[in-house]
Amino acid sequence: MTVEAPRLGSADVVMAARRTAGRIRHTPLLAADGLPGILLKAEHLQHGGSFKTRGAANAMLDLATAHVVTGSSGNHGIAVARLGAEMGVEVTVVVAGGARADKAAIIGRLGARVIEVPGGVAQRDRYAREHAARIGAAFVPSSDHRSVVAGAGTVGLEVFEAIPDLDAIFVPTGGGGLLAGVCLAAEGLRGAPRIVGVEPSTARRYARSLEAGCPVELPPSGTVADGLRGQRPGEIPFPIIRRRVDELIEVTDEEILAAMDLLRRDGVEAEPSGSVALAGALRTRFTGRAVAIVSGGNTPRRCRADVR
Repeated sequence: MTVEAPRLGSADVVMAARRTAGRIRHTPLLAADGLPGILLKAEHLQHGGSFKTRGAANAMLDLATAHVVTGSSGNHGIAVARLGAEMGVEVTVVVAGGARADKAAIIGRLGARVIEVPGGVAQRDRYAREHAARIGAAFVPSSDHRSVVAGAGTVGLEVFEAIPDLDAIFVPTGGGGLLAGVCLAAEGLRGAPRIVGVEPSTARRYARSLEAGCPVELPPSGTVADGLRGQRPGEIPFPIIRRRVDELIEVTDEEILAAMDLLRRDGVEAEPSGSVALAGALRTRFTGRAVAIVSGGNTPRRCRADVR
């Protein structure tokens, strides 16, 4: 008889925050002069440059394993490799053909073994899962893992604690781990904010899957947001998103690049994937009190910390 795992909830996010407290940064909310009414959750200031460190840390601390295998287009692999070096854990990162060479090089410099396989993200993740099983290692995917989702949710937890009267939060949506985690963090909130997932227009796996009523796999995407090119929703994030997300919107590559340019003019050296949520907020012309999660890039120069 198979025992079904208990449903993830907000308590799992709180536990993740406690477990990872010594491994992640509590990132600030930034107000940019050119973006009135929109605060930026500065996950580009997180260890490793992205929110991916949160989920990776929660999973690796929970598993306490000697060898981790993952599939990644870059940021999750960097997070796992960095944590592996700190924790004395062997790490293998599988990347798809066409993955950014600079990120693969960073992963290698952090001490992880990098394996490149042909095909898209779906083929990459299948190979990583099978390779982990062959060598007896733990498989820690970038999104489709209970501890990864709960760890990613700590982003939302920090936002909601800082701004209890928030009207909306815009979340970049690729594998869905971050969006699902934010949905969990919002459970039980009074006057819960509107949760808006933002997908590249050529990689709308969650929107298409919600329309179909089940996860569907899309063809590989060439969107400039290379971290959001996944083809199929995760089995764990999908039901969480289905029951809680308020809206899923799309943005074009042109809108993503325009948002990235806006961020860079305000001193945030964001990458395309980290600019998607802001692109969504700008597209909707949201007039309430909103937060856009920004991830990937370097230290901001002209933004100021502002939790109110």
